Amino acid sequence: MLAPEHRLRSSSLFSETVRRGRKKGTRTVVVYLHDRTDTVVSGGPRMGLVVSKAVGNAVTRHSVSRRLRHVTAVLLEEFSLEPWQSLVIRALPASGAATSAELESDVRRALRRLTA
Repeated sequence: MLAPEHRLRSSSLFSETVRRGRKKGTRTVVVYLHDRTDTVVSGGPRMGLVVSKAVGNAVTRHSVSRRLRHVTAVLLEEFSLEPWQSLVIRALPASGAATSAELESDVRRALRRLTA
């Protein structure tokens, strides 16, 4: 589970990150990274997930969400994101059949390309 200071909660922040952020895609996910322009930056970098019905039924979507949350909790510490950055990970339909190792590899590859 992500700490509350690392969660994207506002739908406006989700849409701003997706609309204005830089993005990199892999086979299973698309990762968006945006430098927020909030006047008040508190906590650390914010992260959110988008797992649509295209991924699968409710059980599959929940499973993908849990695995992605676990992956990002580890990667937020590894990649030194700035406190004013927000990150959205959108799961693609292939993520429903992917293993945790594949998801981690894809998210890691996309983040590496975005932060390089």
